[in-house]
Amino acid sequence: MRDQEPAPLDAERRLSTKEAAELLGVKPETVYAYVSRGQLSSRRVTGGRGSTFDAREVEALARRNRRESAGGSPSGGELSVRTRITLIESDRYYYRGVDAVDLATRHTYEEVAEWLWTGRMRPGSTFTAPAASVAVARRAVDALPGHTAPTDLLRVATIAAATADPLRFDLSEDAVLGTARTLIPTLVSALPPAWHDRRDEGPLAHRLWTRLSAHKDPDEASLRALDTALALLVDHDLAASTLAVRVAASARAHAYAAVSAGLGVIEGPLHGAASGLAHRLLQDVLDQGDAAPVIADELRAGRRIPGLGHRLYPGEDPRARALFALLEQIPRAEPSLLAARDIVETTARHAPLHANVDLALAVLTTSCGMPPTAGETIFAVARTAGWIAHALEEYGERPLRMRPSGLYVGPKPPQPLPE
Repeated sequence: MRDQEPAPLDAERRLSTKEAAELLGVKPETVYAYVSRGQLSSRRVTGGRGSTFDAREVEALARRNRRESAGGSPSGGELSVRTRITLIESDRYYYRGVDAVDLATRHTYEEVAEWLWTGRMRPGSTFTAPAASVAVARRAVDALPGHTAPTDLLRVATIAAATADPLRFDLSEDAVLGTARTLIPTLVSALPPAWHDRRDEGPLAHRLWTRLSAHKDPDEASLRALDTALALLVDHDLAASTLAVRVAASARAHAYAAVSAGLGVIEGPLHGAASGLAHRLLQDVLDQGDAAPVIADELRAGRRIPGLGHRLYPGEDPRARALFALLEQIPRAEPSLLAARDIVETTARHAPLHANVDLALAVLTTSCGMPPTAGETIFAVARTAGWIAHALEEYGERPLRMRPSGLYVGPKPPQPLPE
């Protein structure tokens, strides 16, 4: 039985701390925590030590907490969403309960994507793009300026591919999976080639290599490192871009639109673009031969050191650890690996931060003849599979459930019309 909504409170009524706590179902200390977060406003009692609270604000917050109670924290914590896709705990992460690093190091990107989507392993899976989809996406991408950023290229390619798919509004599982298996290779095929070779056959990582690297004849170890990087980055719980995808899917946007929402968020320097910052830092260390002056310049400018630390991993980022292990098998990666180690050790004198996957991606891109933006491209292509998995999961939930309510803190109405 659903809890009944309480009757609206008198707009002029003020609540005591005890009354507010009872209405919210929390301890009095939590009421003041809401105030410190800006979720409630308080007013000191005249001549007393206590505080009073606006009844409407408390009622609105109580309603919001009840709406989020299925997945959120009753004490007003961060938004939570139930998911069966990825679990992160104890410096490890799992795809549908299976260690993600084990999956990524033993299976191809396409096979890991299939596991994430269906919970079934399909050995030998390959993704093929329809010629019509590739043609329209390439025309759109080729019309863009040469300096266009990777995420812009991918976003335009996604929108173009959507226009070539009259069945894009079919949100059934089979239809969405069909979209996923063609959209990802379409995105790769639409990217401009690094040299005059637009390979559209073979494993996805091999096709992506021809779009990113100046090395025309990659060795097997380098291709394996790129493929594993894609598989390691398929998903990472409810990252900012993934939340955007789920919001779009909650509104029943089709899969192309949901992926486009993710691409719009991933471009931020605190998300997908972070690997580019790590690439430039690593290149500066390689150029100077010493991390100390480079780190000093970053700190002097008030910037955080890219490629270090992760809020979800108190210890080492397992994705970085796995990718570094593969890069150690590539002889030409040794200078970049040594530079990355120098960065970690130099910074550790001030803060005990471990390398994260952005620094590992930077070692991959610098040692394989790729531009600074390559890590962002790898990240976006890889994460598209995870976005599709989350969109599929969200399509099975109540529509528009990803709709939080705002807590209005502006001037109290009615206000006079502005002159």
